[in-house]
Amino acid sequence: GLARKPGMSRDDLLTKNAEIVGGVVDQIIRTSPDTIVVTVTNPLDVMTYLAWKRSGLPPERVVGMAGVLDSIRYAHFVAEALGVSIRDVRTMVLGSHGDSMVPVPEYSTVNGIPITQLLPKQQIEAITTRTQNSGAEIVAYLKTGSAYYAPSASVLAMVESILLDEKRILPCCAYLRGEYGLKDLFFGVPVELSRQGVHRVVALDLPQPVLEALTRSARHVRETIEQ
Repeated sequence: GLARKPGMSRDDLLTKNAEIVGGVVDQIIRTSPDTIVVTVTNPLDVMTYLAWKRSGLPPERVVGMAGVLDSIRYAHFVAEALGVSIRDVRTMVLGSHGDSMVPVPEYSTVNGIPITQLLPKQQIEAITTRTQNSGAEIVAYLKTGSAYYAPSASVLAMVESILLDEKRILPCCAYLRGEYGLKDLFFGVPVELSRQGVHRVVALDLPQPVLEALTRSARHVRETIEQ
């Protein structure tokens, strides 16, 4: 896919990347019909939906990389704010891969301690906003491209879990059949990744404000799919 340039949103890439992803998927299915497809191209949630529709694969064998990347960015900012090792920070970012992504502080911890007990609400909100805008922040630094190092590490974590049947629970863009009140949509949720692809979607008990934010995020994804 094409990378973003300064001033562009992920959605600005929609038409051109739909052509690229569609063509690549056609070739993949011709040569490797039993594959599992991991998409990284933006706008991520919509391109993952397109890859599924175009490939004819079962939805369990199409999964998008976004939540792993967004969560590690969130974890970096939390570790920075607290002055602690990032090795002890585990975070969860759900929803679409865009400005409407939903970091979940209630499921984000430092060695098991919720960050809500370690950071004031205003600071968590500031970290949330920076996480949502961190892709654009990197594009502004690079000028001629978008993030690549952390996305590649995130893809590696997913692919290892699939190939080695590790069954890691990671936030990924996966097909929903009613989980979180959403259907017929590829969306960022925690999933178990195995040799089958998406082994299962993990249902979390989320606070009402988080559920409402996810619903708004899903609405944006649906509107872009319609485009």
